[in-house]
Amino acid sequence: MSHPPIEIHPLGPERLADFLAFFEGPAFADNPRWRSCYCQFLYVDHTRVHWPSRTGNENRAAACARIDAGTMRGLLAYRDGHVVGWCNAAPRALLDAFADEPDPDAARLGQITCFVVAPAQRRTGVATALLDAACAELRRQGMTLAEAAPKPDIGGDAENHYGPMSMFLAAGFTVHRPGEYGSVLVRKALG
Repeated sequence: MSHPPIEIHPLGPERLADFLAFFEGPAFADNPRWRSCYCQFLYVDHTRVHWPSRTGNENRAAACARIDAGTMRGLLAYRDGHVVGWCNAAPRALLDAFADEPDPDAARLGQITCFVVAPAQRRTGVATALLDAACAELRRQGMTLAEAAPKPDIGGDAENHYGPMSMFLAAGFTVHRPGEYGSVLVRKALG
């Protein structure tokens, strides 16, 4: 079956309404318990913020403020003018959740942390297109390495928001080291 082409655009203030419509619409149709995140989990320092206490309204407001300030990064995938996917990809320095995890490559490391694809658009190339665009965008932002943390043992699509291991390996990522909570850290040089 043929699908309309995918267009990828970096997140910015001019795309805030599209981001919100996606997160408040089809993004979590099959996983509503994650609807309140607004992809803020890695943007907060968990030694200072008690994440389980955060509300959807707090996360929405934080996402809006970060998008407006240019301190939240990522990409939106569109088909026929509608958002069908999201990828959170940012320089590690912007992600406060990594503050207590020193890394000698931190200054040049881009983190690809989340993929959210509308259920009806899964397995149609959206995540792969987002991954390719994320690597290009991180390189444009001066990063020379990209890192992700897929969980190879995730069964369902809704829970596989880190992206499938096979997608990263096919894109030239290699295993860097074991991660936490069942993840595997993979890296790719963006040279």
